[in-house]
Amino acid sequence: MNLTDNKAKLLLALPLALVGASGFALANQAQSKGFIEDSTLDFLARNIYWYHNRTDGSVDNREWGQGLRLDYRSGYTQGLVGFALEASGYAAIKLDGGRGYSGRANVLVPDTQGTRDEASSAAANIKMRLSATELKYGNNLRPYNPVFAPADARLVPATATGFWLTSHEIKDLELEAGRFTAAKDFNSTNSSDDFYAPYAQATSKTVEFLGGNYQVNKDFSLSLYSSRYKDIWRSHYTNLNYSVPFNESQSVNFDFNFYKTKDQGQKRAGNIDVKAWSLAAAYRIWGHSITLSHQRVNGDQPLDYLGMGPGTYHDSIYLANAGQVADFNGPGERSWGAAYRLNLQEYGVPGLSLYMRYMRGRHVKDTTGKSNPNYNFYSGHGENHWERDMGFAYTVQEGKAKDLSLQVRYGVHRIGSNALSDSSSDQVRVIINFPFNIF
Repeated sequence: MNLTDNKAKLLLALPLALVGASGFALANQAQSKGFIEDSTLDFLARNIYWYHNRTDGSVDNREWGQGLRLDYRSGYTQGLVGFALEASGYAAIKLDGGRGYSGRANVLVPDTQGTRDEASSAAANIKMRLSATELKYGNNLRPYNPVFAPADARLVPATATGFWLTSHEIKDLELEAGRFTAAKDFNSTNSSDDFYAPYAQATSKTVEFLGGNYQVNKDFSLSLYSSRYKDIWRSHYTNLNYSVPFNESQSVNFDFNFYKTKDQGQKRAGNIDVKAWSLAAAYRIWGHSITLSHQRVNGDQPLDYLGMGPGTYHDSIYLANAGQVADFNGPGERSWGAAYRLNLQEYGVPGLSLYMRYMRGRHVKDTTGKSNPNYNFYSGHGENHWERDMGFAYTVQEGKAKDLSLQVRYGVHRIGSNALSDSSSDQVRVIINFPFNIF
């Protein structure tokens, strides 16, 4: 797929083309009850403690904060084309971040003195809907896909400014396209920041993507995406997911992911030519899931991905061995992983799940003498590393605290003492979410 400079025309023409091809046009818009009648207002309180302990003696990352989020969504006006509004207010409150740790975990909002005691922001989108196709414009956009996935893993989510088109006109086919011209990171109140290639610390003012998912049948799905980070790279992504059910309680799932990234335009991150893939096989029986995975990166650069501020990494890396601390995405790296998950709903404890996983990476290339200085921080065999993650999650199922959730995640990462790209560390995350629907 080749994203041209005619983005505005594409975003306007695509909804009409899809509606014309649809056998059930107006299925969604025809159900609109009105701007006020379909309005919702949701509140989320999120508490996060984040502790990243570097075992080499360098300064640790440690912060604790309280996030507050208010999301308003109007209904759509009635008629052939509906119009609507959505707006959000965000607040991040510091509970602890002193003693030299302030501003190091990207949980709180930094300032010249460390981190702010309180920081707040607001954002909004306007949107229109024709049949089952929706177009949004604003500075509160939160797409989530393999090539552009702003993270929602801190106190408040990251958001983007631009256009975002989604369509569900054809049964079992989801399509989306976007063009974004500014970013707001999860530890920022500024909605006019650049996008980043975080490993290279190169910036871009424009990101575009086009792609979708097709559910071929109940056991097989296909995803294709293409993106352009202007003057940095062009990336293509493919996913194949296939399940083999044995009976109601047993199945095997195969998940294949592939990325191809090539430098583009001014090449602000230097020469890039990377292919990366992963294959995971998961056996599921009575709430138990055992997964084995293998992952490879081919190229002299790492598989870099979305950043929305200096030193932050987001979620648009869908490779099987991307872990809590490390992603095993170094140049030339080969890694394997094993994971175990248990859903205790099968054993009378609905809402509770446990997991453990282990990954090991080898064969990282030495880039210290390569011609691209943006990625010259890999020392070859010194980069051999492993990671062990474990944790649990529980969501209250009923009562006044219904939907209150607790997640505890613990990751251990060990890497060679002469590594340049990272250091050995232990990481603990404690996350409490309490959502509440006001109306």
